[in-house]
Amino acid sequence: MNKSDFKIGDDKPQIEINKPSELKFWQRPDFTLWLYLIFLLVSFYMWQGYREVRQTEIPYSEFLKHVENGEVAEAIVTDKIITGTLTIKEPTTLEPKHFITVPLWNTELAKDLEKHGVTYKVRSSDNWLTNFFLNWVLPFGVLFLLWGWMAKRMGGMGRSFLNIGNKVRIHSEDDVKVTFDDVAGAEEAKQELTETIAFLKDPTRIQRLGGHMPKGVLLMGPPGTGKTLLARAVAGEAKAPFFSISGSEFIEMFVGVGAARVRDLFEQARQKAPCIIFIDELDAIGGARGMGPAMGGHDEREQTLNQLLTEMDGFDPSVGVVVMAATNRPEILDKALMRAGRFDRQIVVDKPDLEARVAILKVHTRGMTLADDVDLRVVAQRTPGFVGADLANIANEAAIHAVRLDHQAITMEDFEAAIDRVIAGPEKKHRGLGAEEKERVAFHESGHTLVAVTVPTGEPVHKVSIIPRGVAALGYTLQLPVEEKFLSTESELKDQIAILLGGRVAEEIVYGDISSGASNDLERATEIARSMVTRLGMSEKLGPLTFGKHQQLMYLGMEQEERNYSEETARQIDEEVRTLVEEGHSRAQEILTSHRKTLDTLATHLREKEVMDGDEVMQVIRETEGEGNAPVV
Repeated sequence: MNKSDFKIGDDKPQIEINKPSELKFWQRPDFTLWLYLIFLLVSFYMWQGYREVRQTEIPYSEFLKHVENGEVAEAIVTDKIITGTLTIKEPTTLEPKHFITVPLWNTELAKDLEKHGVTYKVRSSDNWLTNFFLNWVLPFGVLFLLWGWMAKRMGGMGRSFLNIGNKVRIHSEDDVKVTFDDVAGAEEAKQELTETIAFLKDPTRIQRLGGHMPKGVLLMGPPGTGKTLLARAVAGEAKAPFFSISGSEFIEMFVGVGAARVRDLFEQARQKAPCIIFIDELDAIGGARGMGPAMGGHDEREQTLNQLLTEMDGFDPSVGVVVMAATNRPEILDKALMRAGRFDRQIVVDKPDLEARVAILKVHTRGMTLADDVDLRVVAQRTPGFVGADLANIANEAAIHAVRLDHQAITMEDFEAAIDRVIAGPEKKHRGLGAEEKERVAFHESGHTLVAVTVPTGEPVHKVSIIPRGVAALGYTLQLPVEEKFLSTESELKDQIAILLGGRVAEEIVYGDISSGASNDLERATEIARSMVTRLGMSEKLGPLTFGKHQQLMYLGMEQEERNYSEETARQIDEEVRTLVEEGHSRAQEILTSHRKTLDTLATHLREKEVMDGDEVMQVIRETEGEGNAPVV
């Protein structure tokens, strides 16, 4: 309830143009249709020739005898040949016998030959060389040309067919327009990458002291934090060619293709040094070896990884080639990749804090028309944990909402709607909630709200809504953090459990029973309580111990737990978790029971207005409780 493809190997980069009028004839969409049509015509022609081959050639004199004996079922007479079928059947297939013969149109000669019992054949005057060319050379020639064209297309200009093309995108130094001014919220990462830029511009700067520039820079962080953007910004700042390829593009069905692409990539990079090679999603080829299903370590992915390791060891760092890579799964990378001498620098691009989010929002909104009431700091406060890609989506959704309402500028209302849509899903105003359900949801959200403004560490309520959103959310209560926090105390976690249980308790007090609407609240409250007991040592009974071996899957928000405690300890853990949840339940019950009038008043206003902001909520509470008695700590 809470909330332009470039072809590697050319002297100059060639951008893949998507305009149909500028495509070469073999790159146009209709060319494939013509190709299939030609193939079908050639196949039909060869099939016709195959049918003709199965016809038995008989002498013309024999044909005349078949005619006299009434054994010709059908005949097709042309100016050169006569074809048809006999009533005589083939001994093997029992089908009518097909024949072909060349007639002798000189009837006098034919009669003389017949008279003397001469068996004779007539040959066509066509050149055998012409027949051979038309029947064999031309069809097979077309097939070979077709095969050669496919091999050329799949193998790249002048490359081996098994290479299946190199999918590297090359951007020249003038094509990369991204600079550090376009990257916000990653100041520490930009500071570390500044040295790499200095080495690319002047490699002799560090060589004078006997050192060498880093061979590899690995950018690690959650998805959407701007790792690829940072790599492009480095190329833009250094004014160096930028080779870009995804890790998955190395792998094909043919063994050896990935290794060949790696060799080709580094060969081209050396020719254009100083430059930057950027491999996105490195984990696609850089996973730890020996962990896959292939036996012996000779599968395609491992061969590609081995070639990458060899190339990074083999090239001279003084030539000015820097390998940059990005991954959001560094925990699965092969240790050989992570050692010094390969990816010398490992830079963490983490989720932005409050100030970084404000800076990112300024970058993404600098081309937009904003109204005077827009406060990007409030937007940043409402989006804790959001990364750069999420914030870009928020700005774009706000612009879409403004266009939908025909606003002349993007207002704060548009940003609020965009945040609500991203967090809770789109509004379902037409979802048919009955009056009883709507009232229950209003009391549920009022219970969350009243407990949130009462507990000592509760964050201010920013908005309360009973408009259904997304798939299952019938309402939500949003709290706005006063400041960015990275630690939580025991009292804060207990207060959070009480807030989560406030909606369920409100239903118990008002209706005497509960609904399924609190399922997500219960799940989150239980997770907090279990984490307090098993990982944070916040249980007096079990003491400052951790239970269970947790393997964190870095940046993925997932973890695996290996049980390392006894059944008796597991029983005690369950008891402590139950105690914490029941304690939060009792606190929420005490608060809502003592302020039942405020709960009823707040639910009535919420049912009528459907959406209330924080100021309206506090005004209702103060008016009901009195200025001096408002349950706000």
